Amino acid sequence: MKKHFFAAVSCIFISGSIYAQKDAKFSEEMKQEMCSKVRAAAQHAWKGYKDYAWGEDDLKPLTKTAKTWYKKSMLMTPVDAFDTFTMLGLTTEAKEAKELILSKLDFNIDNDVQVFEITIRLLGGLITAYEMDGDKKFLALAKDLADRLMPAFNSKTGIPYRYVHLQTGKTRDGINNPAEIGTLMMEFGKLSRITGNKKYYNAAKKGMMYVYNHRSSLDLVGEQIDVETGKWINNRSHIGAYIDSYYEYLYKSWLLFGDKDFKTAFEVHNAAIKKHYISKTDKGWFMQQVDMNTGKVIDTKYGALEAFYAGLCAFAGDVETGRQIQEANYYMWTRFNIEPEEFDFKADTITAAYYILRPENLESAFYMYRMTGELKYLWQGKVMVESIIDHCKHDVGYASLKNVQTFEKMNSMESFFFGETLKYAYLIFAPESTLDFKKVVLTTEAHPFKIEKK
Repeated sequence: MKKHFFAAVSCIFISGSIYAQKDAKFSEEMKQEMCSKVRAAAQHAWKGYKDYAWGEDDLKPLTKTAKTWYKKSMLMTPVDAFDTFTMLGLTTEAKEAKELILSKLDFNIDNDVQVFEITIRLLGGLITAYEMDGDKKFLALAKDLADRLMPAFNSKTGIPYRYVHLQTGKTRDGINNPAEIGTLMMEFGKLSRITGNKKYYNAAKKGMMYVYNHRSSLDLVGEQIDVETGKWINNRSHIGAYIDSYYEYLYKSWLLFGDKDFKTAFEVHNAAIKKHYISKTDKGWFMQQVDMNTGKVIDTKYGALEAFYAGLCAFAGDVETGRQIQEANYYMWTRFNIEPEEFDFKADTITAAYYILRPENLESAFYMYRMTGELKYLWQGKVMVESIIDHCKHDVGYASLKNVQTFEKMNSMESFFFGETLKYAYLIFAPESTLDFKKVVLTTEAHPFKIEKK
């Protein structure tokens, strides 16, 4: 770790990792200083995009070139970034992003797209842009995109296919997973509430509830399911990739829409998650992988994506479980300088050494601070944010890390760095009025959706 952490943080050294003392003071001036650092990071990242990737999806910082996801750009970075710029008070950057989106974004293109990624980044980003800015052109784009994605739901079960062509509506990849099935509910449901057309809500809910209604006898879901037969293809169950945000969206969809079916499903699953996934260690509570039918432990790998659950636990009212899991999350971050994509928590060894600017550990620190007010989560946030700035900043934008132990960089800066990582980095230190939980719910891509009065 950098020496300045020792100067800035009152800390103790335990088992090779740095743990911030929970009673150390974190002043308003320190919060403001961190907010300023995050704003500067956002401006630096955006300048890199403007200079070398303008009008494309993402910046490739090491080569100073652009990445386009499919045949034609769909402006991933500006759409993901607009609400973050607005929230951070970066009015110039927000204006630049808006002008680019409204002048260039077009979905009538020859792109065969992944429904899940396009939904959380683009559909969610456009809906939030409309709610924040009020320009109906954002809403028109969102509706056009959603209508082009709707053919994905035309399966025998109502579970969406993974890919759909934006012009022809042709679908492909009928082996889907709970995360990509369930993590459409907030975006499609919100569009129904805004437009008054229930088709989006009903389609998304049908697919999501099919997964819930075909859970195992242990109330768990697996990694893969056939969209035509409804048969589970992979029985591996956990809180990470392919499943994670399915659980998240059950709870958040309940908050957003007041639909009790989602509340019931979340509570059933959450009880099973706590019973079968949690592994208690002296470093905190990690989440193991099990067989959905037997509960037998089949793996002890844990990583950056799994880290979100501590925050969700606290947000859903179980602060103590969240606290224990966040201890494990923070251990993972400090044990390896920056969290790796994945490590085996029993063997305490890295199994995937890269870090692609993921937000989930910061996200959980943010929720833990908001739910408890405990200053140690501000210190955790400070350590994580400064780690990213120190080791991922490049002369052009920010770069992912190929290896968190050597800090070797990778040629990638995905749009979620703007949409999520920088947003959580800011929100943890910003005044609570910046984001009022009584008024908005954050999507899995951290796009805030307004809660309607019930």
